[in-house]
Amino acid sequence: MIHFSIDSAYRKLNIQTLLKKAAEVTLIGDGNGVGDLTLVLTGDKKIKELNKQFRGIDLPTDVLSFPTENREKGAQYLGDVLVSVPRARVQAKEAGHSLNEEITLLTVHGVLHLLGYDHSDAAGKGEMWKAQGAILHELGVNVDIDLAVASYSHH
Repeated sequence: MIHFSIDSAYRKLNIQTLLKKAAEVTLIGDGNGVGDLTLVLTGDKKIKELNKQFRGIDLPTDVLSFPTENREKGAQYLGDVLVSVPRARVQAKEAGHSLNEEITLLTVHGVLHLLGYDHSDAAGKGEMWKAQGAILHELGVNVDIDLAVASYSHH
């Protein structure tokens, strides 16, 4: 099940159905197909606090993923994905696509992190970008992943 926590300032975006589908397609694309997670749409202030607390970086970021610690094989709850709507808005404008497309990309990216994907080395990045591309294609989201994520500073 996909749970949502949306700051009141962003409820008017009304994109839960789109993001639920993005998360579900990501889970299916991984071959797992099951798992519960929480998607949080928030602002720069909250995400900056969490980025500082958990990563030691005193700056806002676009997406943070918090996998469930010590998750047992087959456990249902995968973790939380937090997306900064203001960061997504800026990045969407810079990349030349819509806010919904950017938030979808960030959701897919964050869920892949919950599933164990990592882009800290070239091999991991290649694998993760390939998975992201396939999932976004399936969702009908046409974004240039390399352009869209060129400035990522998250996780």
